[in-house]
Amino acid sequence: MSTRNLEKLFNPSSVAVIGASNRSGSVGAVVMRNLLAGGFQGPIMPVNPNHQAVAGVLAYPSVESLPITPEMAIICTPPPSVPKLIDDLGCKGNHAVICLTAGLRSANDEATGRRVIDLVEEKARALDIRILGPNCVGALVPRIRLNASFAHLSAKLGQIAFVSQSGAMCTVVLDWARTHDVGFSHFISLGDKLDVDFGDVIDYLGTDPGTRAILLYIESVRDGRKFVSACRAASRNKPVIVIKSGREAEGARAAASHTGALAGRDEVYETVIRRAGMLRVRNIPELFSAVETIARAKPLTGEKLAIMTNGGGIGVMAVDDLINLDGALAELSPDTLSALDRVLPANWSEANPVDIIGDAPGKRYSDAAEILSRAPEVDALLVMHAPVATASTTEAARAVIDASKQTNCNLLTSWVGGEAVAPARRMFTNAGVPTFETPSHAVGAFMHMVHHRRNKKMLMETPPSAPEEFTPDSDAASKIVQRALVRGNGMMTEPESKALLAAYGIPTVETHIAEDPDSAAESGKIIGFPVVIKILSEDISHKSDVGGVVLNLKSAGAVREAAEHMLSLVEERKPDAKVQGFSVQKMANRPGSHELIIGVISDPVFGPVILFGQGGIEVEVVKDSAMALPPLNMNLARDLIERTRISKLLAGYRNRPAVDMDQLCLTLLQVSQLVVDIPEIFELDINPLWSDENGVLAVDARIRVEANPNGKRRLAIRPYPKELEESFEMRSGRQALLRPIRPEDEPRHHEFIARLSPQDIRFRFFGALKSLPHSEMAKLTQIDYDREMAFIATGEDEHGRLETLGVVRTVTDANNHTAEYAVVVRSDLKGERLGWKLLTKMIEYCQDRGTRHFMGEVLTINRNMLGMAEAMGFTLRPVPGDNSIRKVTLDLGTYSRMSHRKR
Repeated sequence: MSTRNLEKLFNPSSVAVIGASNRSGSVGAVVMRNLLAGGFQGPIMPVNPNHQAVAGVLAYPSVESLPITPEMAIICTPPPSVPKLIDDLGCKGNHAVICLTAGLRSANDEATGRRVIDLVEEKARALDIRILGPNCVGALVPRIRLNASFAHLSAKLGQIAFVSQSGAMCTVVLDWARTHDVGFSHFISLGDKLDVDFGDVIDYLGTDPGTRAILLYIESVRDGRKFVSACRAASRNKPVIVIKSGREAEGARAAASHTGALAGRDEVYETVIRRAGMLRVRNIPELFSAVETIARAKPLTGEKLAIMTNGGGIGVMAVDDLINLDGALAELSPDTLSALDRVLPANWSEANPVDIIGDAPGKRYSDAAEILSRAPEVDALLVMHAPVATASTTEAARAVIDASKQTNCNLLTSWVGGEAVAPARRMFTNAGVPTFETPSHAVGAFMHMVHHRRNKKMLMETPPSAPEEFTPDSDAASKIVQRALVRGNGMMTEPESKALLAAYGIPTVETHIAEDPDSAAESGKIIGFPVVIKILSEDISHKSDVGGVVLNLKSAGAVREAAEHMLSLVEERKPDAKVQGFSVQKMANRPGSHELIIGVISDPVFGPVILFGQGGIEVEVVKDSAMALPPLNMNLARDLIERTRISKLLAGYRNRPAVDMDQLCLTLLQVSQLVVDIPEIFELDINPLWSDENGVLAVDARIRVEANPNGKRRLAIRPYPKELEESFEMRSGRQALLRPIRPEDEPRHHEFIARLSPQDIRFRFFGALKSLPHSEMAKLTQIDYDREMAFIATGEDEHGRLETLGVVRTVTDANNHTAEYAVVVRSDLKGERLGWKLLTKMIEYCQDRGTRHFMGEVLTINRNMLGMAEAMGFTLRPVPGDNSIRKVTLDLGTYSRMSHRKR
């Protein structure tokens, strides 16, 4: 991820327009008109050798002749001219370009024969020039009155950023926004994304104080990890709402597994959006409705909705919509019902939805809204109104607005109708109270809040520890995979697949390979009857379809006869299939168990994706599954299960006990670790996986492997970097483990903070601090290892329990230029050299990542830290305007590891 030079792109002090023109209707003419009409305050310099002036502004014949270096340049000239223009701009010192020109991918350079797009990319990288586009509409930043685009309309000033891959969608949204009086902080067209892409822009906007929400229109993503990392970071600070086009599944027909057939591209994007804490919507009105609701909403504490209305019919419609969207209606408590009885007519509905009767005056609205919004069982309140001759719509609206100011409960409104309720709707808009034209739209907005809360909660939730530790036999697993790769066909045999699962602690059924019916019969004797036999063929994906599975064979003769019959069926139904033999396995018997599926597919952009759902031979018909990105933890595994219909059955019903959910979640963690550790796994099916109250059993497995040079880079989310763990012996002889922090460390981190002395708290946080709330502690323990790092030191106390002893953390800018650090060691461990070791470990980690500078701020009275920094080669400087703080900086390019390790 890199925001390098994006400030010049989106906040330039001067602009050059290369290809500016006086020809009516040309792109160069429209860009000049938009820049001048927008009122941009910096110099605007048109470049065109054929004109002395463009749009009344002095023109220059070339980039070289420009009187100053433009901070941002707009190119709107034909494709063959663009490579030289990039050279010229680089020589002039420019570092930010908006390239509106289309056709660069199909055009070739006459001199070299190379594609123009490749030359432009090569030159821009060498000259450190950031390019927005090519083939884009441009960018609009109303705050600085910049309209660097050929859009047909300007954008009003607002606090919403819109980023689109499609130029056509940009013009449509601009038109819609103008009609609906919606403004923007930024309006950005990415075009072909040669350089600047979604990840870069989201990183930039995520820290922009003038942007309170980010809206995305996505057709495709190029760098999955960069995109997910940027979205996860931004989603912690502000809503990120997405329209993703192209909802049809691709490639399922060619899939070699049930998982591949179930997991289309759109389902993968849905999984990514959820894991990154974003919200997905389907169309433009829903996009802006969602952002207005979520950006104005107070934090939801639950998901129960109360509905208040003066008309029973619209109340029933709202309930129907809520139930259809899997929403939850609040069940009013006796206390709430009693309170409503005191302010409502005797014939009110006595239930939720609360019908306050058609003639309700404003006071009845405010009294009932106040009671419902304060009820502990209500998480949000929808107030609706149908116009009647006996009551004022604006009086009711004023009463609701006044009530909204007295509560922390989220309040939504729907004044249903047209002309009669328009003034009331304007009142709500001006007061900042979300209002919607129909009950359906209002309920949909509430469910946006619910889904956004769930997705964001997954970013912040502290996972419990796994029910048991498992140590995979990674050497054995690697050997199994390498043998399959050497064969060259990519498909592992069933016994190999099961052996790989067993190496990661997943219970499997003993399985043998037999080359012919006689060998199958002998294998049955060795295993012990009854047994199951299955056809073994790389050409047969689904064995049951060709009669390739026979169960409960109780003798050698039965096995031999079944194998011979199986061969004849395969010859009849799949004559081209090459049969390698048979797999023979013990007939497992788990009556009452559920048949499930756990699978893995490899997406070309986002890497491995894990699937869970109802299994068995009907899996593709039932289509009850959900997906998640690895790595998983216990919370993510449980959430994955709960998103399927079969999860309700797994919880137990009637006399059927619940499955061992901890073991089922652990199995998902084991599969997750398997795909993290072994990059060659391309596709995996465990189907069926039996699950009951006694645990799980992998009955059948199918794994496809391919050589993968990308290793762990193929994962959309960087997994826990176990390779960075290190043992350390303190001066006292006490052993400590230095390792990256994990989300599961949050409880011990609270204990660690509580044991710090007031002085240590002041040195670390520059002020008093009693404790950190979960939301803040989650940010410290649930980190993205791609953009920040925290190493903790852990050790056992006198009772053998693990405790946190110290921590060092850094946050690195998006350009990997500077890492800012903070370090603290528990007060009773001073003098153990632990702080020195933690800081040294972090410096070397940043040096390995290519970070240039390592810096921190230290209170002047913290003499120990300043002394250690000076001894390690840091430069100490005062902070201008604050004598109480020193800025300490280390040049990682000149830092010598060996000289400091010896200290």
